[in-house]
Amino acid sequence: MTTQATDQDKIWLTQDGYDKLKAELENLQGPVRQEIIERISAARDEGDLKENGGYHAAKEEQGKIEGRIRQLEDMLRRAEVGETPKDDGVVEQGMKVTVKFAGDDETETFLLANRELEDEDIEVYSAESPMGKALIGAKKGDKVSYEAPNGRSIEVEVVDAVPYTG
Repeated sequence: MTTQATDQDKIWLTQDGYDKLKAELENLQGPVRQEIIERISAARDEGDLKENGGYHAAKEEQGKIEGRIRQLEDMLRRAEVGETPKDDGVVEQGMKVTVKFAGDDETETFLLANRELEDEDIEVYSAESPMGKALIGAKKGDKVSYEAPNGRSIEVEVVDAVPYTG
C-alpha cells in the first residue's frame, strides 16, 4: 500500500538537489553496500567473531549505511521537485540568502532548503524553521522578525537573495 505524502510531509528540492540525493542513494545501494558485504565476509572468514574487531566495525558501518539508505529512500519518496527559483531577490526555497541580524554588522549566508542538502560549501536552514518561515516572500532590504525557540524576538534584514546553483 502506497501512501501519498501530505503537504506537511513533503520535502521541497530543486532538480539538482533531488539528483544529488538520488546519486548518493545509488552509490550506497551499489558499490558501498557491496564493499561492506565483502569486508564482513572477509572478517567472518578469520574465525572467532566474538573477538573480531574488523567484523564488528564492518557490521556497525553496515547498520549506519542501511539507515542512511532508508532515510534517502523516504526523502526521495516525499520529494516535491521544484524549479530553481527566479533571480528576483524574493526569498523562497532554493535561494542562497544573506541576512544581517539587527545590531550586528556581520552577515550570514545560507541556503534556504531541506537540511539534508547541507554540505561543506554552505549551511542550510529549513524553510520550516522560525527564521525560514519569516523570510519566505521577503525581498532584499526587507526586515523581518521571528520568534526564536527561547522566546526572544529576533529581527533580520535581507541583504541578498539569489538562486542557489550548487
